[in-house]
Amino acid sequence: MSKTIRIAAAILIGSDGKTLLVRKRGTQAFMQPGGKIDAGELPVQALVRELREELDLHIDPSEAVYIGTFSGPAANEPGYTVEAEMFQLRIDVAVTPAAEIEEVRWIDPAGDGGLQLAPLSREQILPFYRASLTALA
Repeated sequence: MSKTIRIAAAILIGSDGKTLLVRKRGTQAFMQPGGKIDAGELPVQALVRELREELDLHIDPSEAVYIGTFSGPAANEPGYTVEAEMFQLRIDVAVTPAAEIEEVRWIDPAGDGGLQLAPLSREQILPFYRASLTALA
């Protein structure tokens, strides 16, 4: 049995430049929205499905920009590693927590929004996003 969880997730960017983080029911850590990739499913297909299920967000897969694979300790499954196929996507619509998502928060990517973040979000994904903003400035 593999100790790696393969997911597709997104840095969702609002019109004001803030990024969306989600917290699953019964957990403490906030992370980028997304979820497990099913057998035979492409990462972008998994992302489209998960965003629809978790946030009632309908996206055009062609607008999801692939930015790479990020890997780190799983936030909610001790002893597991998360391997995240990451995409970046701009949205300008409201999102609604659904399925296992209990809470959503828009944060300024320069900080952590005062939230407890999942290791992958805190150590890799948000720093990557911050660096990309600096490069664009």
